[in-house]
Amino acid sequence: MVIRKAKPEDYRAIASCMLVAMQDIVFKFIGENSPEKARQFLEYIIREKANQYSYENCWVAENESGILAAATVYDGGQLAELRTPVAKAIKNLFNRDFKPEDETQAGEFYIDCVGVNPDQQGKGIGSQIFKFLIDEYVIKRQKTLGLLVEKENPNAKRLYLKLGFAVVGEKMLTGKKLDHLQFKK
Repeated sequence: MVIRKAKPEDYRAIASCMLVAMQDIVFKFIGENSPEKARQFLEYIIREKANQYSYENCWVAENESGILAAATVYDGGQLAELRTPVAKAIKNLFNRDFKPEDETQAGEFYIDCVGVNPDQQGKGIGSQIFKFLIDEYVIKRQKTLGLLVEKENPNAKRLYLKLGFAVVGEKMLTGKKLDHLQFKK
């Protein structure tokens, strides 16, 4: 398995991976419980540049059979700038206002989403991606990594703590209270 920066042509595979991790949140964003519309929205926004879900902010894990997983990571200090095109797309495509709480802030690179294809789950791919991101951002770039985890997902939280993340507080996102974790050098 290789982990590499995403390319524009990876948009369909990235959208599939992202939907595994955040389908319910995308439903809230677009105001519809439609997997097909959620997929179309993500495919559109991933292909675009300069937004929080752009391929520019994605890493993909692949092997000879294709893309197995995707991770979206961006500078938390650029959230407002990166969110603006997403809000415009939601307004144009779904006639909805998009004003969720800020899930990140300056001083951390934010892991917005890590999604592993369902047929690849349970093989340690997610853990390998997190270890790669820790090496890339914390070790090599000397940056802090941040993420949010649902309080109702103790298995994910246990994994993040085992990898070296620490709880630094709570944040609200789409009306849910989440634990805010960071990994610092």
